[in-house]
Amino acid sequence: MLVTGYVLVSIVTLGIIYVGLNYLFAPAKTAAGFGFHDIPENADAFFNLKGVRDIGSGLVPLALMIYGDHHALGWVILAESFIAFGDMAVVLRHRGKKAFAFGIHGLTGGVMVIASLLLLLG
Repeated sequence: MLVTGYVLVSIVTLGIIYVGLNYLFAPAKTAAGFGFHDIPENADAFFNLKGVRDIGSGLVPLALMIYGDHHALGWVILAESFIAFGDMAVVLRHRGKKAFAFGIHGLTGGVMVIASLLLLLG
């Protein structure tokens, strides 16, 4: 169970760091993949901030993986799943693409909850 939890956390962690880097270097293109229809042309500064947030969100569990505390990692991933579910709710609230809301953000949140349970129970 622990190995599976670590693998899932690794995928999510590396994925969000990758997304964050994309928001820093290709903000408009990356934002289109977030699930919104209309993206203002002058939103690069906001998207750069989102990139920094995403990278930071990935570095916290990465540090716990290196430290080796699976219980702390499980709690952090469970808490950070709020971000994925929150992103899903924001996309839906603002009439973004439902497939992106559920297929990217909702699925990521679900994987994070499963990973956290594997780590906490393992």
